[in-house]
Amino acid sequence: MISPFFTEPERHEIKEQLDMLLQAANCSSDGKVKIRKAFDFANNAHMGVRRKMGEPYIFHPLAVAYIVAKEMNMDEYAVCAALLHDVVEDTECTIEEIDYSFGDRVAEMVQGLTKITGAFGIAQSKQAVNFKKILMTINTDVNTAMIKIADRLHNMRTLDPMSERKQFQIASETLILFAPLAERFGLYSIKTELEDLCLKYYEPEKYMEIKELIGKKELESENFIRDFEEPIEKKLNEAEIEFHISSRFKSVYSIWRKMQKKNIPFEEVYDLFAIRIVFKPKNGIPERTQCWAIYSLITEIYRAKLDRLRDWVGTPKANGYEALHCTLMGPKGLWIEVQIRTERMDEIAEKGIAVHRKYKETNIDEWLKKIRDSLTKYDVSAEEFVLDVIDTLVPEIYVYTPKGQELVLPKGATVLDFAYFIHTEIGNHAVAGKVNYKLVPLNHVLSSTDQVEIVTTKNQIPQKEWIDYAATQKAKALIKTALRSLIKEHSKKGKGIIDRKLTELGILPNSRTYRKLIEAYGQNNKEELFSNVGAGILDLEGFNKILRENTPKKWVQYLGIQFIQLGLNGITRKKPSEPSEPSQNSKIDTKQIYFLKENGNLEYHIAECCNPIPGDEIIAFIDDNAVSVTVHKKKCAKALHIAAQHAEKIVGAKWGSHKALSFLAVLEIRGIDRLGLLKDLTEVITMQLNVNIRKVNVASHDGIFEGYIELYVHDLDDLKNLIKKVQNIKGVEVVKRIENHTEI
Repeated sequence: MISPFFTEPERHEIKEQLDMLLQAANCSSDGKVKIRKAFDFANNAHMGVRRKMGEPYIFHPLAVAYIVAKEMNMDEYAVCAALLHDVVEDTECTIEEIDYSFGDRVAEMVQGLTKITGAFGIAQSKQAVNFKKILMTINTDVNTAMIKIADRLHNMRTLDPMSERKQFQIASETLILFAPLAERFGLYSIKTELEDLCLKYYEPEKYMEIKELIGKKELESENFIRDFEEPIEKKLNEAEIEFHISSRFKSVYSIWRKMQKKNIPFEEVYDLFAIRIVFKPKNGIPERTQCWAIYSLITEIYRAKLDRLRDWVGTPKANGYEALHCTLMGPKGLWIEVQIRTERMDEIAEKGIAVHRKYKETNIDEWLKKIRDSLTKYDVSAEEFVLDVIDTLVPEIYVYTPKGQELVLPKGATVLDFAYFIHTEIGNHAVAGKVNYKLVPLNHVLSSTDQVEIVTTKNQIPQKEWIDYAATQKAKALIKTALRSLIKEHSKKGKGIIDRKLTELGILPNSRTYRKLIEAYGQNNKEELFSNVGAGILDLEGFNKILRENTPKKWVQYLGIQFIQLGLNGITRKKPSEPSEPSQNSKIDTKQIYFLKENGNLEYHIAECCNPIPGDEIIAFIDDNAVSVTVHKKKCAKALHIAAQHAEKIVGAKWGSHKALSFLAVLEIRGIDRLGLLKDLTEVITMQLNVNIRKVNVASHDGIFEGYIELYVHDLDDLKNLIKKVQNIKGVEVVKRIENHTEI
């Protein structure tokens, strides 16, 4: 019965949604009776409760259940669990009541969907624990994770009333965890919508801009698509193939990602849409053979771009996706992606794992086994577990050992990842790799079908830079573990060396003495001092002289440059590397970043991974000890990962006045080389724009120059003006801001 407390329009809408759900449910009449019973139970439990946007709370479980039934094609047990998924967490109802009324199958799913409650340590991520709990249910029923994806999809669709901080947290978590999980389950349309909604909330202006441009392009492209499809239709009809063709524009997020990756404007994204050919296969001929036959027919009309050919028919994706993808040169010199599928392949692609069961597909089972193994084999924290799962969610490559054993690694994996995949000790002692019999460094990125051999030596030990060489979280975690062990060993050795020297001088080892050494040798803390001495990095030159002197005046002067006190809530800014260099015309204004809640006396650091400057959208995270804040660009990949697992660390922040300091920015520059170009370049930057250059690294070859310029600017407007001026220099073809770069 629908509650009398609702308004008449609300009762009407609830009834409509319930009718739609029952119609969408893929079950018998008895199953629909169960669904109606679950609705009544949930409706009574959530009686009088409303969501932030003001609507009755029951709208949410109804919407989630509809996604589960209509878009995921799941059974009545999953639909009932979707209707009841918030009952135990948000009301007085218990799992025992669910079990009694709906049976243990529904109760187990609801239990898996109920969030973890209780105390969490500072370093413990509540999101990670919850996500791990959901994945643990895969041991018994994968439906729980799918219902959670449906729940997240509806939350993303109704995210507007939330605060900006909450929007960023949920969008980050969704992009890092739930969108890849949806893809892994073969739920491509849901994965695409989740990604688009994430972009809407952390890059709203760019999202709307691309969406409007797509709308205009769709209108312009109707005739073009028709002209492209007609010769294909004619060719397939002549071959007596039963088929239908459809076209679609790529998602806002996929276009945005390509623009970011290649640093190009919308106008230079050439493959904006794709054509899909779905055909009914003929009996007695393998489906793969028929896909290739269609490819052969259409490439008689249009030329194929061979490096874009993807045979997912011969080697299906890990989630069971099958199709033959090719890119063809269409009219007007435009490349167009064409996807070739059978009706069976298309149904699997659209409805994912639920349809796998219908066709008894088993590809997904290997991935589920990895999750189960991770849950039972390794004693790791929730955060480490989630990062390990993230590795399994990205596209995969297939590589081979020297003996021909096939291994599956995440796309982007390096030789070092391969080494740690084989064995921890092989990784710890790796010095290089041989890929297809050719010697390569440890950071060499592997490709599918590579044959890989690891070169080791017993004298090799893990290095700090290896963390950047590794692409998988498993390898990174093993490297960090090895480094911690080495640091502990070096620290013990270094402390012994220092204490013996102090004893020889008759000086008592204590905090004051250590602090003097830390300052004199430019170390950050006692542990770093001991470790570097023990590792032989620091040779303690001038040890006796340092301890006989008072606090060095040189350090006092350096301290004055390194720390700048701000007139706002006692917050201090600390640069992570060298001091910034303000230009001569800088106005002194001490307000730099506003923190949107009181956090006491904090330091803040500009994140080196993305180097935000005033004008960039930013997000800040407080450290575990609540004494320091790190500021990232909002779209920084590292910031998204932190927000996805540690929402409690987010501190609202925005730029205030910012003429007191300059911020490091890195420009990539390319063009046609000529005599005097470097002189013109530095003259425009330093003389005309009065900007300090930190480093210039430019190389020329075959008449082309390319390189990087590191410089200090006050804000984004300064940087945009500088880029515009530099682009006007004769010979300069490309100038773009980058976050990280590798020396030439």
